[in-house]
Amino acid sequence: MADLDEQLIRAAQDGDVNALTALVADSHPTVRRFARTLCATPEDAEDAAQEALIILYRKIGMLRATSALTSWMFRIIRNECLRRARAVLRDQQLAPETAPSAEDEVLRQLEAQAVAAAIAQLPADQRSVLILRDVQGYSGPMVAKALGLTVPAMKSRLHRARSTVRESLGAPT
Repeated sequence: MADLDEQLIRAAQDGDVNALTALVADSHPTVRRFARTLCATPEDAEDAAQEALIILYRKIGMLRATSALTSWMFRIIRNECLRRARAVLRDQQLAPETAPSAEDEVLRQLEAQAVAAAIAQLPADQRSVLILRDVQGYSGPMVAKALGLTVPAMKSRLHRARSTVRESLGAPT
């Protein structure tokens, strides 16, 4: 587009249809190439290029400086690609999360009660390791240090506690 003749641009601005047609035809390859670098899909790039050329055709008279044509066209393409990307993102947004049903809430509470009962039945040494590690989320070395155990001993108790809870809940091992 840098090679476009200033006279052609001025003639198009003055309403010369042939000059405007030549300007659009000369601009099309550059506009398409730039749109392909910005838009997410080839279809969006083609649509953005067409939109830019339509705006060029309709609003060439508003262009103040002939040297600004290239930057004006690139700005139109960029804005069109951004608009299309926003539309895609807006369409892909997930539906708002719905509140759990009363049945789901009851099932969750029953599961929580069953897990709590299974943990309560554990020996005290296994229960404390399981609660510190899995419920409160402390790291293995921190749990071992807090309980005065070595890390391997803590891991062994944690494994036994998890296995016992899994068995009491009837989960497959």
